[in-house]
Amino acid sequence: HEHLVCIALPLYHSIDPRRLPMTSIDCLRYALHGSAAATALLLLSACGGSEPQAPPIPSTPLTAVQTPPPVYPLELACAGIDGTSVLQVTVDTKGVPSIVSVAGSSGNAQLDQSAVTAVKAWVFEPATRGGQPVVQGLQVPVNFRLPAVRPDECFQLDGQK
Repeated sequence: HEHLVCIALPLYHSIDPRRLPMTSIDCLRYALHGSAAATALLLLSACGGSEPQAPPIPSTPLTAVQTPPPVYPLELACAGIDGTSVLQVTVDTKGVPSIVSVAGSSGNAQLDQSAVTAVKAWVFEPATRGGQPVVQGLQVPVNFRLPAVRPDECFQLDGQK
């Protein structure tokens, strides 16, 4: 007896180009006899309907949304102290930095703390995998650079010493 059997074929499966386009379900005719036909039909009946599978949802990267700069303590800027703090940041599924630690010091504890405080307040759009937000880590360099022109406030601080 000849039976109509539906089986799922992966999209990468080699297919006769004259049969394209096609869905992910392809119906084939097999000549099956006796109990082999019944067994094959029983096994294949669990394969489901003819609904095509949804395309995979692309992943999205972690994106910074709001990144206000850190406070550069005036007394450090006036004293000519600058540097770069490198922070290790873990961003949770809500886009909030849940863990912020110093991975590389600027050489000044006050600058490092200012960097940590600022990054803890940053807002991110979380990374996604399969349409679901995921926790992701990243390293963030926070630069403290001396202003090109010494601020006027520095002269007032000099006078107070």
